Amino acid sequence: MSEDSTQNETSSASNTFTLSGFADEIDPDLEIQLDLLEELGIDYFDLRGIDDTNVLDLHDDDLERIRDAIEEHGLSVSCIGSPIGKIDITEDFEPHMERFERAIEVAKFFDVEYIRIFSYYIPEGDDPAEHRTSVMDRMRWKAKRSEESDVTLLHENEKDIYGDTAERCRDVLTTVDSPNLRAAFDPANFVEIGVEAYPYAFTLLAEYIDYLHVKDAEMGERGEIRPAGQGDGGFNELVHVLEERGFSSFASLEPHLAFAGRSTGLSGSEGFKTAVDAFRDVLDDADVNYV
Repeated sequence: MSEDSTQNETSSASNTFTLSGFADEIDPDLEIQLDLLEELGIDYFDLRGIDDTNVLDLHDDDLERIRDAIEEHGLSVSCIGSPIGKIDITEDFEPHMERFERAIEVAKFFDVEYIRIFSYYIPEGDDPAEHRTSVMDRMRWKAKRSEESDVTLLHENEKDIYGDTAERCRDVLTTVDSPNLRAAFDPANFVEIGVEAYPYAFTLLAEYIDYLHVKDAEMGERGEIRPAGQGDGGFNELVHVLEERGFSSFASLEPHLAFAGRSTGLSGSEGFKTAVDAFRDVLDDADVNYV
């Protein structure tokens, strides 16, 4: 195990919440991303996009440039924010298998344990149950490759994919039943589809949660995205219960305060600062430990 990996594990293990964030929500430019994270005192980030390009589509020389910049700023990558699983379940799987192998390569390059994934879009009007077998076959294959490659997959609950409801998230996790497939819990994504994030969804998924996405939303027809603690995601109670359960991992800001798209989101520098301040207020009010 590398020195960087040891440092990452030590940081997340010695504190309940280690703050991270999707840096491309700040700006497409890498230096702007890193400068703001450094200013905000956040030592980790989820690497998703640079210059409006997903990390899986960057060339190796781009990855080297990014790694050099990260080291220069004294920061580390907490997770590869891949789009794996964000295709229609009816699409050909073979090209996606190749893309997944690239995700593993990128994770190894940055010495990162976690890769964020999804469980495939279900065609509009179809019953998700009709596609369950295909979803599980694909997820099992990825879990097997993750075990062989010593990486951990984080399944994010996302609107319109198979695992958008708490029940289907649990179905994926229990059916695949791999120690290398865990949950990235996103309260806002549950709220946006009318599911109570806390306590309902949390209760179903608590034993699988390895990662927290920090994004809140209002329940109802408009379903507007809000900073943590200002919506219906139950963040105030959630962080307290997570600490009681011994949660020691990353809480990653993915605010989407300016724009929320199918593949990415944007908050801008000021929006990202607002989101960080709001979440720190939640953590302080709950009297939980974080760095």
